[in-house]
Amino acid sequence: MNISKKEALEWFEFLSEIPSDSQQVFEEYNNIIRSTMRQIEKSYISEIKELQKNIPELKDLKGRTYYVGEEKNFPKGCLSCLFGDGLGGIRKTHTCNLTCKFCYYHDSMEDVEQIPEGMWDIGDNLYEEDDLDLLLSIQKNPSGVAYVYLEPFMEIEEYYSVVKKFNNAGIHQHMYTNGVLCTDENLKKLAENGLDELRFNLGASNCSDRVIEAMKTARKYFKSVGIETPMTHEFYESFIEKKEEILSIGLDFMNCAEFHVGPDNINNYIGEKFYVYKNGYLSPTWSRKITYKFMKMAIDEKWDMLIHDCSNHTKYAREINKASKQGGAFGAHSYISEFDRPLPYLFLPILKDKDFKFLKEAPLPDHLKLENCKESILESLSEEEGEEEFYQGFEDYISNEKC
Repeated sequence: MNISKKEALEWFEFLSEIPSDSQQVFEEYNNIIRSTMRQIEKSYISEIKELQKNIPELKDLKGRTYYVGEEKNFPKGCLSCLFGDGLGGIRKTHTCNLTCKFCYYHDSMEDVEQIPEGMWDIGDNLYEEDDLDLLLSIQKNPSGVAYVYLEPFMEIEEYYSVVKKFNNAGIHQHMYTNGVLCTDENLKKLAENGLDELRFNLGASNCSDRVIEAMKTARKYFKSVGIETPMTHEFYESFIEKKEEILSIGLDFMNCAEFHVGPDNINNYIGEKFYVYKNGYLSPTWSRKITYKFMKMAIDEKWDMLIHDCSNHTKYAREINKASKQGGAFGAHSYISEFDRPLPYLFLPILKDKDFKFLKEAPLPDHLKLENCKESILESLSEEEGEEEFYQGFEDYISNEKC
């Protein structure tokens, strides 16, 4: 069903006024919602394909992701993620030293579940450090692991011996950090204990001089050093301001993460133009376009650093690969939405954008036209809750029913 943009807007404006707990309505007209989301997605991906045509040097990694630059610099942690056993996350530190607008835990940082002292979350189970030798001797070792959640350098001294155990087992290891707490001493120790790859979320500090210096230091000690940060306007502007100094470090790669929002950071981005990829991640349309601005610049200026399009498509491929490696049925994957209910109001800005066109449109059949459905929907809701309770203005809904 190729719903027209005009009818999609009419329906989504109406659905935005329906209380979020009116599941019957959303289920009954799910085909309207899905068709609209798909129309937005197809149009947006068409725009992305046009941007890709402007980068003839763009390389396709077996359909799983895209990059520009020397293949030898492609991060091995990403290869493990896309071709190996998936992203094996090791969680330890539940706190952070920064508060970032784009953080996926922005609204729930104080409620993040603590990992008990002396324990590590691996495969959704808790292990003491002494248990790791047993774990590594029994189970098939992963191709790689990643230290995530939230800022490991808050207690980096706890990581050295664990990193050493995984290094001794021959497992590739990478770690994410905002870089603010990095020092020559802790970076050197981390490298000496066998961490292979260090990724800096440079956007977390708006490309601060302190973190740039930390990356220079890391370059002395690690086999692979790069940037991995969500693509936002703020990051792009701060990177351009310090571009020459950053490029002079000799970094191996920049993972341009297509920024996606979840329940704990969506309120920072209300009013942006969103699309949903494959019924999964919700992203502002500007994020991946910033990746291609970086790629075009890297080619034109002959950067040595590899630029990786770590997009929603890449995450989609990652989850399909992960399900396959874990014995899932053919076609199984866990790439799903982070929201548990439809949020039509989020898509009003893009539906109201006169410059955003649907690729192919067809009128709805009479039984799905809003004017033929609206009255019965209102009557059913009125019977359930009382008309004054359910029928509220859109602005009211926005202020009271955010995620």
